[in-house]
Amino acid sequence: MSPEPEAEAQAPGAVSAELGVERWTRGTLERTTDLVAEEVPVALVYHDVPHVVMLATPADLEDYAVGFTLSEGLVARAEEIRGVEVSYGALSADVRITVAWERFTQLLQRRRNLTGRTGCGLCGAESAADAIRECGPVPAGVSVTSAALHAAIGELSGRQPINARTGSVHAAAWVVPGQGIKVVREDVGRHNALDKTIGALSRAHADFTAGYMLITSRASYEMVQKCATVGISLLVALSAPTAFAVRLAQRAGLTLVAFARADQHVVYAHPHRLTDQKRAGT
Repeated sequence: MSPEPEAEAQAPGAVSAELGVERWTRGTLERTTDLVAEEVPVALVYHDVPHVVMLATPADLEDYAVGFTLSEGLVARAEEIRGVEVSYGALSADVRITVAWERFTQLLQRRRNLTGRTGCGLCGAESAADAIRECGPVPAGVSVTSAALHAAIGELSGRQPINARTGSVHAAAWVVPGQGIKVVREDVGRHNALDKTIGALSRAHADFTAGYMLITSRASYEMVQKCATVGISLLVALSAPTAFAVRLAQRAGLTLVAFARADQHVVYAHPHRLTDQKRAGT
């Protein structure tokens, strides 16, 4: 039996590949093609010093670099990021980031080897203390009605072009009350999608207290941590939270909503930002 031919590498920066497949449907075999999401190793390099390699969708990598640098607390302000340069190889990408010198020296002191899986936010932390990074209390931020939240969820399904073609990527959307979804970024890794959206907002000089984050994935600890680090006060997830994430949200003052659908949701922490949510017994 001859070996399967290897899928051809796509052009650098391509987000999907058309591959030959055999589709079995109701007893019928069909040879056809399918669009499959690309993921490539993306190396984040600070001042020529490798810091982390993540598997990511090779798009919006400038946004990713800025968002990762902010959400991981590597800098305190966007102004401390001096420059971002992206270069693509045949099957990888390098992103070189320049930050304020004081921040770079701090980074060297706590440097981690994070050669990870798909956007695995805690892979390679040297100790549990390094992984569990507490976040200060978030700002008051926005309030939103349940109807507006559900409308944003309905809007999001039409704002994910890569997922519409491949069915295999996450999205993170920035929603401004009264204006709907303003920014969406997609990635094979949920952390990466969130970092890309945070980075896009930062590069546009957006106010992190003026909206909330809507994600298609579960609400893990790192997702709450990243939002709280940059001052986002409300996180809405379509899937489930973890108990670790809920406890961090409670401590940080962040409103955490999960199992969000077009007609329902569950609030796990700080429900006061859902302005029309009736309390049991009232």
